[in-house]
Amino acid sequence: MTEFDRYIEVGTEAAVAAGKLLMEKLRTGFAVSYKGDTNLVTEADLASEELIVSRIRAAFPGHTILAEEGHPGETDGEYRWIIDPLDGTTNYAHGYPAFSVSIALEIRGIVEWGIVYNPNLEEQFGARRGSGAFLNGLPVKVSKVNTLNDSLLVTGFPYDVRTNPYNNLDFFAGFMLRSQAVRRIGSAALDFCYVAAGRFDGFWEIELRPWDMAAGVLIAREAGGMVTDFTGAPCSIYQLQCVASNGLIHEQMLAVLEEVAGLTTSQRGS
Repeated sequence: MTEFDRYIEVGTEAAVAAGKLLMEKLRTGFAVSYKGDTNLVTEADLASEELIVSRIRAAFPGHTILAEEGHPGETDGEYRWIIDPLDGTTNYAHGYPAFSVSIALEIRGIVEWGIVYNPNLEEQFGARRGSGAFLNGLPVKVSKVNTLNDSLLVTGFPYDVRTNPYNNLDFFAGFMLRSQAVRRIGSAALDFCYVAAGRFDGFWEIELRPWDMAAGVLIAREAGGMVTDFTGAPCSIYQLQCVASNGLIHEQMLAVLEEVAGLTTSQRGS
């Protein structure tokens, strides 16, 4: 086993174990608290993160952690694990079966490996940079739909949608009128993976964070997808906006984003 194989083994086992923990807490109950009016955190988020972090620290004590709930400040080091212990907390808190565990490994500033585990369907989406994307060990590829009109899209909304004027509602309306349909799952990590697997043809979102994106961006790209910011420049996981698609409809998606942004700016008189 190579050193990198060991990274994959530990990361995968941690993701699956965390997913099983989340499912168990769904059955036994958990406490919910609030980081904002609509931004939840559950006892399960914290327990899942602790499980993942403890396993990674035990195996790789020299590596650093960037995780949503408890380790936001660990930004230094050549090897950094980027973790979302429960992506889709609002869904989880309501018992809606659309949530995931996301773990990625960044080495010298480049995401080299990632996994997104959906414990409801026992689906493991994974990718190693340059080696393709996989679902439960089998290769996945993006769809071949080549027109926006025939596309099924997915998006999400920021937690401060009630107060933030840049809340994605304008973009949502624009795409609803130009695509076959738009869905909202509530887990950005799954959105990226479902683009990778061809279940969606495109995805856009704003106000994302590195733990929302790290594994999913890699998986979408390794499945043959295109991932950029709203201008078409390569997307960084440290930006707040992202567009992922099968590549065939990407320019059409960017055109809608540009059109709607221009119209919204004009209407606001700025």
